[in-house]
Amino acid sequence: MNFLRGVMGGQSAGPQHTEAETIQKLCDRVASSTLLDDRRNAVRALKSLSKKYRLEVGIQAMEHLIHVLQTDRSDSEIIGYALDTLYNIISNDEEEEVEENSTRQSEDLGSQFTEIFIKQQENVTLLLSLLEEFDFHVRWPGVKLLTSLLKQLGPQVQQIILVSPMGVSRLMDLLADSREVIRNDGVLLLQALTRSNGAIQKIVAFENAFERLLDIITEEGNSDGGIVVEDCLILLQNLLKNNNSNQNFFKEGSYIQRMKPWFEVGDENSGWSAQKVTNLHLMLQLVRVLVSPNNPPGATSSCQKAMFQCGLLQQLCTILMATGVPADILTETINTVSEVIRGCQVNQDYFASVNAPSNPPRPAIVVLLMSMVNERQPFVLRCAVLYCFQCFLYKNQKGQGEIVSTLLPSTIDATGNTVSAGQLLCGGLFSTDSLSNWCAAVALAHALQENATQKEQLLRVQLATSIGNPPVSLLQQCTNILSQGDKINRRGSKIQTRVGLLMLLCTWLSNCPIAVTHFLHNSANVPFLTGQIAENLGEEEQLVQGLCALLLGISIYFNDNSLETYMKEKLKQLIEKRIGKENFIEKLGFISKHELYSRASQKPQPNFPSPEYMIFDHEFTKLVKELEGVITKAIYKSSEEDKKEEEVKKTLEQHDSIVTHYKNMIREQDLQLEELKQQISTLKCQNEQLQTAVTQQVSQIQQHKDQYNLLKVQLGKDSQHQGPYTDGAQMNGVQPEEISRLREEIEELKSNRELLQSQLAEKDSLIENLKSSQPSPGTNEQSSATAGDSEQIAELKQELATLKSQLNSQSVEITKLQTEKQELLQKTEAFAKSAPVPGESETVIATKTTDVEGRLSALLQETKELKNEIKALSEERTAIKEQLDSSNSTIAILQNEKNKLEVDITDSKKEQDDLLVLLADQDQKIFSLKNKLKELGHPVEEEDELESGDQDDEDDEDEDDGKEQGHI
Repeated sequence: MNFLRGVMGGQSAGPQHTEAETIQKLCDRVASSTLLDDRRNAVRALKSLSKKYRLEVGIQAMEHLIHVLQTDRSDSEIIGYALDTLYNIISNDEEEEVEENSTRQSEDLGSQFTEIFIKQQENVTLLLSLLEEFDFHVRWPGVKLLTSLLKQLGPQVQQIILVSPMGVSRLMDLLADSREVIRNDGVLLLQALTRSNGAIQKIVAFENAFERLLDIITEEGNSDGGIVVEDCLILLQNLLKNNNSNQNFFKEGSYIQRMKPWFEVGDENSGWSAQKVTNLHLMLQLVRVLVSPNNPPGATSSCQKAMFQCGLLQQLCTILMATGVPADILTETINTVSEVIRGCQVNQDYFASVNAPSNPPRPAIVVLLMSMVNERQPFVLRCAVLYCFQCFLYKNQKGQGEIVSTLLPSTIDATGNTVSAGQLLCGGLFSTDSLSNWCAAVALAHALQENATQKEQLLRVQLATSIGNPPVSLLQQCTNILSQGDKINRRGSKIQTRVGLLMLLCTWLSNCPIAVTHFLHNSANVPFLTGQIAENLGEEEQLVQGLCALLLGISIYFNDNSLETYMKEKLKQLIEKRIGKENFIEKLGFISKHELYSRASQKPQPNFPSPEYMIFDHEFTKLVKELEGVITKAIYKSSEEDKKEEEVKKTLEQHDSIVTHYKNMIREQDLQLEELKQQISTLKCQNEQLQTAVTQQVSQIQQHKDQYNLLKVQLGKDSQHQGPYTDGAQMNGVQPEEISRLREEIEELKSNRELLQSQLAEKDSLIENLKSSQPSPGTNEQSSATAGDSEQIAELKQELATLKSQLNSQSVEITKLQTEKQELLQKTEAFAKSAPVPGESETVIATKTTDVEGRLSALLQETKELKNEIKALSEERTAIKEQLDSSNSTIAILQNEKNKLEVDITDSKKEQDDLLVLLADQDQKIFSLKNKLKELGHPVEEEDELESGDQDDEDDEDEDDGKEQGHI
């Protein structure tokens, strides 16, 4: 590396030639060496030479360095050297700038090398891919190089990154890097990337940039943080300024709420460092970006509401009333509060309720106005207070009324202990400081803006000029000061006071014929205006002449001809004689041609470099633009045209009254339609409920029919089982086994009888409970309640039918036993009467006779026992029949109750039919209302009509009930 020693030693003989040769040799080594170490050392040497010999290294080595980035990505060290070298070549930051010429050459050199680098878009894509490397020696130089490229040729590099796949997303990963150096330089890179490019701003915002940046600001200590907080705030401004999509995303993401801790500075200020002042200034500007008057009204309004709801406005008002706040922070805070409350009624009402921490407490508006009319306060602070007062009154008729009311005689404090806003404005209006005059006049004009009521109220204000003299009106006092001109010695601009008063008078008289009449009633006003307009004065006075022409034109255009001496036609004749129409129109045009007019018409905020430039108000420029054309037409119109115009105005007024009348009619009809729609919806609900009730009743009737048919079938079976008890079976002899079987069957019958008796007792108790708990039918709800009881009755009837069948079977078995007994008796008697068989011995006959007699006696005994048992069974059967009769009577009672229920159901159906008739009438009304709705263009759905029930089923049901009673 002897050549490096020669370069670093600064050889005197032909230095440029030696350095160029050295750089060439290094480039050759980078291009041709096969060993990585040799190439790395050569790139390191080029890096050391690149700061001092930027041009030579850039010309000869850039292509080789880009090739190294493409081929040697596996070695992070050589990649880092190559990126550092390219950064030194392209960047202008490290250049020692001695003269302006050298600075310009350096900037040109950087832009030229940047253009060479980005000519191949693959180079920028390669650089983006290198940023994915986590190695510090690769990522950090890459970030610095890309930042330098964006500073040199921002729009071209932005376009390349925008079309590169995942280009912006790769750069967003830098904010998540744990190494603060890379993260902080990543913020600077994103600043350059997002500058004046809405598409990239949206991508960065939707890559969660707001969340990450706010986290960084919080981690760094909010306003107490260092320069990193400043860089993050600048990046946030780039993302939000003039970008409605990002502003809406910021608001919807609830990030406005996270701004509140930024302004928690407290009263015990530990000190205001320069960095803290810068940070807080940027934070206030960021709030203003979200509520700027240039934003869409809907977006601004939603942000204003969010700032009030999260307490941000309250926090700003705390700073506003705090002590020890630096002047520039206080000024920017006033401007910020102004735009947060501008046009938002809720925020304006809150601001009106804010009091300064004084004894006694004073409203914040009064404290601010005291600063505005105090000539010792800084000029920018007075402008900020005026802007705040204007924003407080913007579209705030309630606030305008409160300000004007402080000037009225009924509300002025006679004790003089408190100072009101109106008194401060009047004091500023008539002071010897021209700037205070102008600010007070403009502030009072905003209290009258687009508010005819307050313009009329302000005519009542009376001022005491001096002791012993009668009070004069505020309007008269303004014209008196205006007529005095430069006679009063004032500090500041010569024309500022007169311009302010003329703007106040023009605003006051516009769209207010009563104020015009009061103005013209003073006979000195019109001659003064015509004299001012007719004179040939210098350039400074031309603006005053134009404003006088505007005021006179307003007095003509809004004149209601109530004063005979100053009617429209007479005033126009006066202008033609004293001034000339063309000269009048020319003087009127001086206003819009003034150089400060266009500047004031751009922004609502009164932002002037010095008091001399404070001539026009933004709202007044709108008034001039609105009235200049109509006044010109009014001057050239003849009396006949004026009459025609008045007739047209009357016609238009009549037309407006007719339109208003029809609007009121349409509004009433809309209300009636809404009521009818509600009635229709109510009737629909009632119709659906009635349909549901009818369906339930039909189902209940069907259930009763089914139960009735089931009872008929069961009663028919019972009548079949209750036949004669004479059917019996034939017995084929007298056997002891048969007798024992009969005994067993008798025991079973006894047990069955006891079981049946217990079941009958349970059913009787259940029937008694049902009879005691059964509600009286009469309404649809009661009939639906008895439906459940009828189901239990049906179950009871089924069980009674079962008991009857068991009793019938027992009766048949008892009949069989009686038949067997009769047969046994007959056989016994036949056996006793039969003769002895011939051939048998008497002993055998005697033995048989003895046996037969024994058996006969036993049979007689058993027959006797059977008779007793049969008697007992007959008695039990009689008791069971009595219980059955009582059960049948209970069933008959229940059937009567069922018939009553059915009669009630019939009555309810009749009531339902009446309701259906009412519904039919209502449907007719609805049909007529639908026709009206169709005529008005509303879509109407067709409704189905209810069908009445069938009466034949009830007749059949009555006949079936009669049959059932007959069977029972």
